[in-house]
Amino acid sequence: MEISSIEKNGLHYDLYDEKGKKYKSILINNIGEVIGFSSDFFIVIKGLHYELYDVEGKKYKSILINNIGEFVSISGNTFNVRKGLHIDTYDSTGKKINSRLAK
Repeated sequence: MEISSIEKNGLHYDLYDEKGKKYKSILINNIGEVIGFSSDFFIVIKGLHYELYDVEGKKYKSILINNIGEFVSISGNTFNVRKGLHIDTYDSTGKKINSRLAK
């Protein structure tokens, strides 16, 4: 199964699969604000943390925002954050895999 869409619906986020079928609803108060998603995972911001969730809506990683920087984007199995003068790329497990100077 892959995530094709995450839609805010009142007090819930609804997760849709690649066929456009809703397969999961998650209370917004339970997870925080979705800031990005790809087909395999999604990221929410909750308090001082980024939290990574799998396709089933299960949290598997929490990362202190101050440790990695400001969320920029998500694509495939990676996401990018800006910290100071650098753009850092992390894989879907939360491991930093690249760093480059921001333009």
